[in-house]
Amino acid sequence: MVSKPYPWADGAPLEDHTRRKHKVLREYFHRYLTVRCQFPQQTRFRLAVVDGFAGAGRYSCGAGGSPVIFIEELRAATTAVNLYRASQNLPPLEVECLLVLNDQSAEAIELLKNNCAPLLAEIKEGTRQLHISAHYITGEFESSYGSTIKQMIAAGGYRSVLFNLDQCGYSQVRTETISEVMRSTSSAEIFLTYAIQTLLTYMMQNNPDRLVTQLRHLGVSRSDVGSLDGLVAKDGFLGAAEKLVFERFFQCALFVSPFSIHNPEGWRYWLIHFANSYRARQVYNDVLHDNKSFQAHFGKSGLDMLAYDPKHEGALYLFDDDDRSRAKHQLVSDIPRFVNDCGDAINIGDFYAGIYNATAAHSDDVHAAIMDCEDLEVLTPTGGQRRKANTIEIGDTLRLKTQRSFFPMFTRKT
Repeated sequence: MVSKPYPWADGAPLEDHTRRKHKVLREYFHRYLTVRCQFPQQTRFRLAVVDGFAGAGRYSCGAGGSPVIFIEELRAATTAVNLYRASQNLPPLEVECLLVLNDQSAEAIELLKNNCAPLLAEIKEGTRQLHISAHYITGEFESSYGSTIKQMIAAGGYRSVLFNLDQCGYSQVRTETISEVMRSTSSAEIFLTYAIQTLLTYMMQNNPDRLVTQLRHLGVSRSDVGSLDGLVAKDGFLGAAEKLVFERFFQCALFVSPFSIHNPEGWRYWLIHFANSYRARQVYNDVLHDNKSFQAHFGKSGLDMLAYDPKHEGALYLFDDDDRSRAKHQLVSDIPRFVNDCGDAINIGDFYAGIYNATAAHSDDVHAAIMDCEDLEVLTPTGGQRRKANTIEIGDTLRLKTQRSFFPMFTRKT
């Protein structure tokens, strides 16, 4: 796919769907930092942030791009965490960040340096607990990653690593690279932009051979595509594309979120989140619900969000109040069935790890569904029973009650 270069020197416009994507990225990164810096005994947190398609840092309207967002949120989160720690008579927390900013445009990198310099200078002078080591690289991402970036991360011994890969199109980042990053550390996460409009076009044209050519970088074959006949509805095409692509992406990480930017003018791209921790996925789900008009997913709303035939079932899940209500209703039956498949009890942490790659639900809705199900109970480590959804903790046990209202409901359909 050939893409036009961004007109950074002339002042690149900030389109609405990019603004929406940046809002999600900003909110998630802030929560990411506060979650990672919440332990009272902690006095230092180290992370590496890699922006593989960084651009020039600012748009014609003055709004910051992703590099500026990362710098601003590093400062905001470090300040907030240390204000709280001071109020609790805790020692300050030092945050050390390796910030790698890459772009194939030398012009964009020069502009980026100028746009980041004032922010970095202010932080050095006024936010003494934050230490950012910024490195600027000019080159195609895959080349820069193989020759420089991964060596920098390894040499620094960084365990917490976040990549933002806001590519134009869908083929500038290899799945092999995604897998390598995710295997490098258990605390690696990736945001990947993946354009889908071209894929939908070939589906609507009933052109499976051209579609296979476009997806060759994912290892998709002609037999994987099969027949596109019958996918006449727009929602059906979106579901089929999502299922086809994500069967490949799910091989790259333990938790992969298949959500699309909800653009009123059409489906433009996915903002895909890769993580190795259910907690990261849990937080990302909650951020998407906080931005319910920005994101969408095609499929089911309970614990089997990709278990559907796009020709016959599935619907858009837009993260709004109606969808949350339907999801909660489905979860009330899905969760006890999941526990039954595990035996009759499961640790809450293991339960989270088992469900979060298969649900778009908000964590509050998961907890509420547990409490609303008359066949389930949550026990504390000492054997007490939880009575409220907001008191459920990682060390608790989720268990089927001895007396159940309707046991056949737990029989899995075949």
